[in-house]
Amino acid sequence: MLKFTPILLAILYGVAMYMMSAFRTRRELDTKSSVLVDPGLTRHTDRLAAALDLPKITVHVYEIAPVNGLAAPDGRIFITRGFYNKYRAGDVTGEEMASVIAHELGHVALGHTRKRMIDFSGQNALRTALAVVFSRILPGLGLIIANGLSSLLAAHMSRKDEFEADAYASALLIKAGFGTAPQKALFHKLDALTQSNRGTMPAWFLSHPDVQARITAIETNEAQWVPRP
Repeated sequence: MLKFTPILLAILYGVAMYMMSAFRTRRELDTKSSVLVDPGLTRHTDRLAAALDLPKITVHVYEIAPVNGLAAPDGRIFITRGFYNKYRAGDVTGEEMASVIAHELGHVALGHTRKRMIDFSGQNALRTALAVVFSRILPGLGLIIANGLSSLLAAHMSRKDEFEADAYASALLIKAGFGTAPQKALFHKLDALTQSNRGTMPAWFLSHPDVQARITAIETNEAQWVPRP
């Protein structure tokens, strides 16, 4: 039993850290966000709500400059002020914003925010176990190798969640009558909108999939779901 104690402690530590992070995130979002009031975007979110048999979908604006969307651990949907400003400036269409909201709804519906607590705890335990093993083989380098391998796993799992949320969004957009064109159009703009540094890092370290891979996955799903005329 004693030999498993570090791993058990790592799991408990991971759970505690995740809960603290979720608490800080909620407090930050409560302090720096408000409900989005935009009649134009509301028309689009009402179409998504109707497709889901919901009375409405509430979207919040998170007052930070980076362009991003967010599904909070408590299920709330956010777009950043930076993203909303891009919409107001005409750089992003209302339909494209709807695709972002549909994607974040996918994270909530598929339980990704809850799953991250389990993933984080498991990764922390794995990091501890790998550090013990590799430290015996390569003293001084074990922790570095363990951290690297754990980061690879975390990035892989995050990319999987993104593909799943994309698929959910595609299905919802098709059902709501938007089709997948706005979703794919936004991906073509994404690097410019976010001033991405994707080219400076190997793809397997990134938490989000390659844009072209996401578009290809959307088109593959669409071909299976939508009958050709």
